[in-house]
Amino acid sequence: MVKLSIFELITIFEMERDRPPESMNALLDFYQQKYITGDINIRDYRKIYHYLHRQGAISAHEFA
Repeated sequence: MVKLSIFELITIFEMERDRPPESMNALLDFYQQKYITGDINIRDYRKIYHYLHRQGAISAHEFA
């Protein structure tokens, strides 16, 4: 498991998707997928998850 900062998360998103995240929502969804696949531990997940929520991000899972 890798400990990530928000800046590292954006870099990984850009490298894997060949584009910058179009919104905070997209970044949150990408981050949640990384957590689900075990790439991120719960402590780091919660830290960045709460940061993204404070920035106004809403997960696609919250629309269901």
